Amino acid sequence: MQKASSSYTSVRTYDLILTSMAIALVFVSTLLLNIRLPIAANGGLVHLGTAMLFVIAILFGPKKGLIAGAVGMGLFDLVSGWTLWAPITILARGLQGYVVGKIAWSGSRKGGSTGFNILAAIVSIPLMVAIYYVGEAIIFSSWIIPAASIPGNLVQNTVGLIIAIPVVAALKKTPFFK
Repeated sequence: MQKASSSYTSVRTYDLILTSMAIALVFVSTLLLNIRLPIAANGGLVHLGTAMLFVIAILFGPKKGLIAGAVGMGLFDLVSGWTLWAPITILARGLQGYVVGKIAWSGSRKGGSTGFNILAAIVSIPLMVAIYYVGEAIIFSSWIIPAASIPGNLVQNTVGLIIAIPVVAALKKTPFFK
């Protein structure tokens, strides 16, 4: 009985470490690799956190995608002056990570199909854009002002997709993912 308990503890510890590293990777990629866009009153931000969110959701599935996106990018908002956006980010990026992981892992694929991985990211983009749009509409009491954020969100997601797909393909060839 002790051996089974020890094995369970090891798996849980490994899962906790992996999830923590995923959160940290999204947070650091968002914090250190970003460009603020001067396109609207609320500006906008293009960062590589989206690429890392896609990579994590595709490699590790919907649960880790949700947690890494929500916590990693939500934490970024809290520590970098975007505090008002944190609840929106937690919802938008958590759901985006979940959707990407769910599609990429559908049918026992476990992120192994490049076509489904691309589809997963593309399907998640309108959801993320819509959540930010509605959230900003509430913040600014306007349905027009948030429209200025849409191009930046689309650029950010496109760049994330262009980076994530080859990174996932390369990582899938490593012994860890075989």
